[in-house]
Amino acid sequence: MSDMNTDHGGAGIDLSQFYQVFFEEAGENLERMEQQLLAIDIEAADDEELNSIFRCAHSVKGGAATFGFADVAELTHQMETLLDRLRRHELTPTVPMVDVLLQAGDALRSQLARHQGAGGDPVDTAELLSAIRAMGAGEVAPPVVKAAPAPVAAAPKDAAPAAPAQTARGLELRVGPLANPKDADNLVDLFKEIPDLGTIEPLDGGQASDGMRRFKVVTNSSDSDLLDLFTFHVAREAVSMLPLSAGFGFHDGAPGAPPVENPPDPGFGFFDGAPGLPGSKSADSEQVPTSAVEVGAPPVAAPRAAAVKPEKAASAALEASTLRVSVEKVDQLINLVGELVITQAMLAQNSKHIDTALYQQLAAGLANLDRNTRDLQESVMSIRMIPMSTVFSRFPRMLRDLATKLGKKVEFVTQGEATELDKGLVEKITDPLTHLVRNSCDHGIEMPADRLANGKSEQGTITLSASHQGGSIVIEVRDDGRGLSRQKLINKARQRGIDAPDSMTDSEVWGLIFEPGFSTADVVTDVSGRGVGMDVVKKNITAVGGTVEIESAEGYGMRVSVRLPLTLAIMDGMSVGIGEEVYILPLSSVVESFQVSQHTIKTIGGSGRVVEVRGDYMPVMDLEQIFNVPRLDSEKGPAIMVVVEADGGRVALLVDELLGQQQVVVKNLEANYRKVDDVSGATIMGDGRVALILDVGSMVRRSRH
Repeated sequence: MSDMNTDHGGAGIDLSQFYQVFFEEAGENLERMEQQLLAIDIEAADDEELNSIFRCAHSVKGGAATFGFADVAELTHQMETLLDRLRRHELTPTVPMVDVLLQAGDALRSQLARHQGAGGDPVDTAELLSAIRAMGAGEVAPPVVKAAPAPVAAAPKDAAPAAPAQTARGLELRVGPLANPKDADNLVDLFKEIPDLGTIEPLDGGQASDGMRRFKVVTNSSDSDLLDLFTFHVAREAVSMLPLSAGFGFHDGAPGAPPVENPPDPGFGFFDGAPGLPGSKSADSEQVPTSAVEVGAPPVAAPRAAAVKPEKAASAALEASTLRVSVEKVDQLINLVGELVITQAMLAQNSKHIDTALYQQLAAGLANLDRNTRDLQESVMSIRMIPMSTVFSRFPRMLRDLATKLGKKVEFVTQGEATELDKGLVEKITDPLTHLVRNSCDHGIEMPADRLANGKSEQGTITLSASHQGGSIVIEVRDDGRGLSRQKLINKARQRGIDAPDSMTDSEVWGLIFEPGFSTADVVTDVSGRGVGMDVVKKNITAVGGTVEIESAEGYGMRVSVRLPLTLAIMDGMSVGIGEEVYILPLSSVVESFQVSQHTIKTIGGSGRVVEVRGDYMPVMDLEQIFNVPRLDSEKGPAIMVVVEADGGRVALLVDELLGQQQVVVKNLEANYRKVDDVSGATIMGDGRVALILDVGSMVRRSRH
């Protein structure tokens, strides 16, 4: 957009440098406002809740007005008016009010995305503005269709019903003393950039006196709003607003001045009948407040503008305790720590054969390096870890809208929001979790009448939980709905030509819903029922090294468990040797290992081989054959089996030796080389060699085929 990089005035400050901070803070405020609106008790709204929601809208409005985003400022201004009446108990909260405010939040996100450069047509908010104004006036507003980008250009401002205009007022603005008096010109530029603020004229001929600059301002804005805007350009203590004194008055025809016939013109002064004239008894004089702001002197008037509000002080304290850092910098830090881990592993391996008695200090130093490297790695990895609450917070609003659309009553419960997961993983599992939650609401939870008929409460419950289990994080989506029907799934599978014998176990039957194009919906709706989704859910979760499991009891509900690694950057692995080559198995996939002789391996169907482990037969895969490892037959020793598990199946891998367990830094092989079958990545060993990290899920799927 053309206005994104505008230099606001020749000597002014380029506000574009603050855009990104504004967009981030506005997004956080809108997110907070939405959560508080969803959690508010309509019957007994808490004053602090209403005040907090009001502050969110006020913060967005102040920033939008500063940067000249008039559409955002207009919408938040109307929201602020309604919220102000609610927090003053002049109005009583209602469900339609919450609905309209939520829709306004959606419209604001679209407007901000457009200003941020996402493109698209202007958002038509005429209906929203009209509804909010009506509610603010105590009227019953018609339901609003969700605001969407308008197909045509936005209507001019005067097309929408105008808010009641405030009487223009005049005040004297003083700025200073300033080290550079020309900094005061930033305020002149601000009035030019935001014409709605009013007009500003220099009272000192543009020259500074004792480091002070004086201006006459005619505006509809309040003192506090003006101060909020001015402090982006000059220090708050350098600004003061004063009543217009004799010598600095209105001229004939100025906004806010009454009509005067043939007034004398002695200069900058009050004229006969002018508002604020000492001794004047005219009605107009009561309409124009005579407050003023002085820059550099103690604020004499407008006590509300003089003191910093408590919530602003708290916000400043909070901001000082946090630091915004780009994800690229964190990724670079993680890569460097990864290289440090590799270097430390190399030193540890090369120092195995030194005499610790002779080199006691060196050995102690290497031991400290090992410990400090692990501590540093854990600390750096924790920077990328973000709480699951960032994912969970998007679901209450989605479920509220979806349940209303479907005519269902649903309670949403979250557990373990503080559980942390790598940011990269969070981004990848958000869509799969969204689909699982929607499925629970659409397919799982029954209609209120059906639930009552089955002896349940008419309100269903969907629970989303996260917890640490071993070296993984487990996310569960549970509902107390109708559950899965075993026979219905089998019948659907047979209709689609899928082999589904009655002897299938429950877990195998539940796994049918992950087949591409498989759906249990009787009617195709815009919510679900097209057979697209669950297969993609499993594919996306598997792609990040995760697994999906389903448990269900017909009539009682269903649970979907997603198990994920904590991070994708560094993992615990078991190194195995085949000939001169070394391969890494993810430790989370390794079940057990044992020594085996060739005669315990059975051949089936002339080509397939299986091994019996405590009464169960599992396929055998020889890594030497899969990767064509070159070696002489004389190098072969007693074979070792490593049992690994993935995608609900197990396979026994034939290797020569177990080399040990270690942390490895995962490098993307596809980005640096190309995609290799049965390999998920690579790492650099302590001796400098590259070892391939095996894709256990791919091997299990290969064994099935």
